[in-house]
Amino acid sequence: MEAILHGIILAFGLILPLGVQNVFIFSQGATQPKLLRALPATVTAALCDTFLILLAVFGLSVIVMQFEWLRISLMSIGILFLLYMGFAIWRSEPTKAETNKALSPRQQIIFALSVSLFNPHAILDIVGVIGTSALKYIGTERVLFTMACITISWIWFFGLTLVGTIIKKLDGTGSLMKIFNKCSALFIWGTAMYLFIGLL
Repeated sequence: MEAILHGIILAFGLILPLGVQNVFIFSQGATQPKLLRALPATVTAALCDTFLILLAVFGLSVIVMQFEWLRISLMSIGILFLLYMGFAIWRSEPTKAETNKALSPRQQIIFALSVSLFNPHAILDIVGVIGTSALKYIGTERVLFTMACITISWIWFFGLTLVGTIIKKLDGTGSLMKIFNKCSALFIWGTAMYLFIGLL
């Protein structure tokens, strides 16, 4: 029971803060014509988190983080994706979602992959915190801890998508979502610049 509670509290603590990944998933729930149309982004983000958590718990991430060239390559690719994603979100028109202006499933998957796998902050949180915390447990307890973290991740992303959809319905004119999109784009561009400065 301790391992499960630890996993739940830890996962919530890491996933709650506003980040590029959360902003993107929420925006898809708010801009897609139907809830189901936003699932490619939601499922992709949840699967990426699952992959990173498993990687961290089993210690393979330690090997990856030892190679500086790999870290720089991942950050560079991530910066380019964030710049492009910010541009796409800035230009999106929530009020015209039914005319296929919303991101396609393929675009959602690509963007969700970029903000999940090429986000150094997310990787460091999962690898450094969850991976390290998992060392406290062995056997069944480690499995329970891991499953708790993964479960919270899936619940959170589906919840974000649902909240985005509800807000879209409350915002009949689309003006609120247009402002949110502009702010989201600026936030994403700011994150890209922050990562770029970190490479200098």
